[in-house]
Amino acid sequence: MKGFSTIALLILSNVFMTLAWYGHLKMAELKWFSKLGLFAVIAISWGIAFFEYCAQVPANKYGFVGNGGPFTLLQLKVIQEVITLVVFTLFMLVFFRQESFRWNHLLGFLCLVAAVYFIFKK
Repeated sequence: MKGFSTIALLILSNVFMTLAWYGHLKMAELKWFSKLGLFAVIAISWGIAFFEYCAQVPANKYGFVGNGGPFTLLQLKVIQEVITLVVFTLFMLVFFRQESFRWNHLLGFLCLVAAVYFIFKK
């Protein structure tokens, strides 16, 4: 159960992280948003990032083997990186359709999946 909860919280945190880091690029298409200065955009991103931390910190706390969770620190990080790339890719494909997803991107992702395999191998 802790493993599932950890992964669910990591997915949630990465949705917020992606919105905080890249959402402003899409929001710039809105007239009112495009008039905001950099400081306002940063403040909005920080506000969104707060929710990222509200999911990320518990995910790491509950998921870490030192706290009774199922994952080592290295495993947590690799899981988080793969989730980050999957969430970001979905975000890109949905909101930035002019961006392309090519064979080399897929190959890179497969290398990351291989990294997960090797990190979890006993």
